Amino acid sequence: MSSTAVTPTQETSQKAPLTLTPQAIAKVREIMATQDPLPAGLRIGVVGGGCSGFQYSMAFENQSGMMDKVFRFDDLKVFVDATSLMYLNGCTVDYVETLEAAGFKFDNPQVKSTCGCGSSFSV
Repeated sequence: MSSTAVTPTQETSQKAPLTLTPQAIAKVREIMATQDPLPAGLRIGVVGGGCSGFQYSMAFENQSGMMDKVFRFDDLKVFVDATSLMYLNGCTVDYVETLEAAGFKFDNPQVKSTCGCGSSFSV
């Protein structure tokens, strides 16, 4: 499945550390539309956990935090905390649907290894 990543329009002057494919943006918008109240944007981050040390996190937010960088992908705001920025550099987020599963897929060039189940990673 070929997809073209969308370059963000940024609210910050810093280059976005990650890209979202059109499929990922469309799915986030679809899920956001079902939320009440409508969230301000999507938080993407890296948290400690899992068998390899780190896990990706995604959650809807009503506003950015004090230490967040805010990036725009078309009309979608993405909030990234300062700590997660270094782990997400060069990462592409895609939404993939197969016969077996559907979900968001992170393609991160910084990852050195992943766990057997594929839900955590190490750098």
